[in-house]
Amino acid sequence: MADPIGLISAGGAGEMPSRVARPDASEEGSFKEVLMKNLEKVNELHQDATQHMEDLAAGKTQDLESVILATEKADMAFKMLQSVRNKVIAAYEELK
Repeated sequence: MADPIGLISAGGAGEMPSRVARPDASEEGSFKEVLMKNLEKVNELHQDATQHMEDLAAGKTQDLESVILATEKADMAFKMLQSVRNKVIAAYEELK
């Protein structure tokens, strides 16, 4: 399974990698480790977006494009995380 969160940082805005490399099983780690790593990445993107917005509001930067880009990356990552959560919950409910 491809890492949907990793796709955000791998190609930048609007770019999709031509081929997603699949690590072998020994590099993937457990589901928990992968999930925790991606949760941390989503949190980092959120903090980065917040910092960009605070810098813009304080007048420390005039680069509106970077603020919008950081905000969109964080939003997209969060939506993907929600999608993963929904799939995990659906799978759990199916197994009940």
